[in-house]
Amino acid sequence: MKDQIVVVIGGSRGIGREVALQAAARGARVIAAARGEASLAALRAEAPRIETAQADVNDPAALTRLFAALPRVDHVYLAAGVFVGGAAAEGDEAAFRAALEPRIWGVMHLVRALNGKIAPSGSIVLTGGVSTDRPARGAWITNIGTAAAEQSARALALDLAPVRVNAISPGWTDTPMWDAILGAGKNEAFADVAAKLPVGRIATAREVADAVLFLMNNGAITGEIVHVDGGHRLV
Repeated sequence: MKDQIVVVIGGSRGIGREVALQAAARGARVIAAARGEASLAALRAEAPRIETAQADVNDPAALTRLFAALPRVDHVYLAAGVFVGGAAAEGDEAAFRAALEPRIWGVMHLVRALNGKIAPSGSIVLTGGVSTDRPARGAWITNIGTAAAEQSARALALDLAPVRVNAISPGWTDTPMWDAILGAGKNEAFADVAAKLPVGRIATAREVADAVLFLMNNGAITGEIVHVDGGHRLV
């Protein structure tokens, strides 16, 4: 990936952070964008060659500024996305709408900000999830959000051709998001899920990032969803 320019939206933590680190290790110029300066500062301290920028995929002006500062873009990974639980009949509507923002309107903002900047040989990778195929009880809006991201990859692969658009579909993955959601019960919850998976364990963020880098580098793949879920869809 030497001399390629890679932008990771949501690149300071979890899967996005691993994508940024791996792309930089392969010689790319990497710009990791995220909302929080503290997590970006931690990434810079760990990997000084990675550039950082404060930007939110829900803020079209911030995305436009981010890409305007670059001569071109070769690859973009959109890691932004949140898990929101709650039943449709009684959950918080504002939280439900916020869960859809990055995976629907955020994708639109990204595509518009990239117009004229992304190389024809370039690629965009979106983030879906196992809940598209195996909906999680009590998380209806998250199920819809992951499905929307994956369908966007298929639709945009046609609309943006020859730029390639794909998505990854992670299953349960050991990222900081689950620390916040599960707290002290994280290890027990992970062990329960892992026992049901064909691979017998939870995926790491690095393993999911491997799939993102694969999609960036394989020029014959577009409109595809790569599942990194330990076989969760099968059980």
